[in-house]
Amino acid sequence: MAADLNELVAEFRDKVTVLLSACAKKGVTMRPSTGLRDPLEQGRLWRQSRSIEEISEKIKSLKLQKAPFLAHCIESVGPQDGKHVTNAIPGLSWHQWGEALDCFWLLDGKAEWSTKRLVGGQNGYQVMANLAESVKLDAGGHWPTFKDWPHLQLQKVGSPLQVHDLAAINKAMEQRFG
Repeated sequence: MAADLNELVAEFRDKVTVLLSACAKKGVTMRPSTGLRDPLEQGRLWRQSRSIEEISEKIKSLKLQKAPFLAHCIESVGPQDGKHVTNAIPGLSWHQWGEALDCFWLLDGKAEWSTKRLVGGQNGYQVMANLAESVKLDAGGHWPTFKDWPHLQLQKVGSPLQVHDLAAINKAMEQRFG
């Protein structure tokens, strides 16, 4: 799946375009895979590695905090199974704001997911993360915990909750995706 860069916030899209060009100049092809992600998909990803108790508690908590749409996005997707890929519930990922993008390293026409493999002495994810700083993007590969090498985001803060309150996030997500 290729991400549609036109769905991203203009400032972010412009920086990503410069970054992908800089990677290509270093001989590294990074392919955008996931950009704007709706909150239902975020709910699926968040649910897939969690117990029913944790899920129920989060839904209850969101409803009590007057964030019913965010609760709905977790509740309505039903049971999920899979590995842990996100700490962010719906609305709390910059993907829902058009300010985050995941890329994969394209080698020989295939996605290469290894952050250790070297080709020509370099790893695509490490090249992308290092170059991201030069265009003022935050690279998940440089995060101190939960390293997310394919991830880039415009914001330096980890969560929209550090910029908006939960009620405002709930309202914005419902208006955009509801």
